[in-house]
Amino acid sequence: MLLYLHNANQLITVSGHSDSPARKEQMQDLKMIENGSLLISDGIIFDLGTDEELRKKYPDLIENAEKINARNKIITPGLIEPHTHLVYAGSRENEYVMRLKGNSYMDIMNAGGGIHATTRATQRASFQQLYKETKSRLDTFLKQGVTTVEIKSGYGLTLEHELKQLNVSKKLNEDHPIDIVSTFMGAHAIPTNYKNNPDDFVEIVVEEMIPTVAELGLAEFNDVFCEKGVFTPEQSRLILEAGKRYGLSPKIHADEIEPYGGAEIAAEVGAISADHLLKASETGIKKMVESNVIGVLLPGTAFFLMAEFAPARKMIDSGLPIALSTDSNPGSSPTLSLQFIMNLGCLKMGMTPEEVLTATTINAAHAIDRAKEIGSLEPGKKADIVIFDVPNYLYLSYQYGMNHVDTVIKNGIPVVKHGIAVGEN
Repeated sequence: MLLYLHNANQLITVSGHSDSPARKEQMQDLKMIENGSLLISDGIIFDLGTDEELRKKYPDLIENAEKINARNKIITPGLIEPHTHLVYAGSRENEYVMRLKGNSYMDIMNAGGGIHATTRATQRASFQQLYKETKSRLDTFLKQGVTTVEIKSGYGLTLEHELKQLNVSKKLNEDHPIDIVSTFMGAHAIPTNYKNNPDDFVEIVVEEMIPTVAELGLAEFNDVFCEKGVFTPEQSRLILEAGKRYGLSPKIHADEIEPYGGAEIAAEVGAISADHLLKASETGIKKMVESNVIGVLLPGTAFFLMAEFAPARKMIDSGLPIALSTDSNPGSSPTLSLQFIMNLGCLKMGMTPEEVLTATTINAAHAIDRAKEIGSLEPGKKADIVIFDVPNYLYLSYQYGMNHVDTVIKNGIPVVKHGIAVGEN
């Protein structure tokens, strides 16, 4: 199949960073082509350039290709979500009201709400219910321009229910246009029945859950919530090192609510990413830079919890490669709009429009070890592409609370046309 996207006001390639993520001033360089066009063959980007250049080079191919006119629009790589918790049941709007009245996130969690509330609902839910509800969320992401999503487990907290979550992700990866990257996060919370002996639960995660998940091939990464009142730095290190022994690359929820040494642990264990980082220390950030750890920032969580935002400007200027994600989950970031996260990146964290595009494409791809395949528009990469109905890329972070997607191409096939998913009634 040949597909020709042509005449875009701007073709944003974000090219040149497949081997290592963009840092510092590199995050500003979008490698933009005006009046840009792109030729796709069998799901792979064949070539790109100006419309005039490509029509001179490939007249016969273009003549036989399906064509999509992107005049007065822009073309970007498919957006990438490197941190979500999409497989769950239930909702927590009651906790939202509690926080509006002054209760903290950790107070609610320690009283049996928070993650524990979602765990109870998820454990009760059938595979079919979780599949159906998660598919609906993925459908929304797709129409928002997201073509690859990382999904964590962590609302099971027993081997049976963690495997149920991971198997839902596996099945959806087979069935849904969006590619899913799975992360095991059995260490998302200490179950209430282990509140007084958390080390016993850590032992179950290390000795039972991780080996089984690895043996079944259900996850690529292993994550832990390193936070005061959840898992200590010592417990987090033990869990992440255990995952490495079974071939699961480490990720870590680090320094979200209090400075707790999570960034330092990320550097020590060689994590691919450390996520949140609202309270990360200067020493921790420096160690992450030295160890090539990617910082995944989640401004939707700070926004929804009414917390201080992560110091993105300081991190970027220090040389830390930054990615952005929604942290989509029912408790602290119930959103499915990565475009809104891009708005927050600029308005609340001091990032530039160029940096947020880099952070949601090539750097996000690096945060899930997919940068060789996706995240930029370059010959040989998968044709995961978005056409936005805006005259220039500045609109993506300027007009907030809106979905600007016109067309989504996944593996060279149009799956969203004029904002509507193909096959959707």
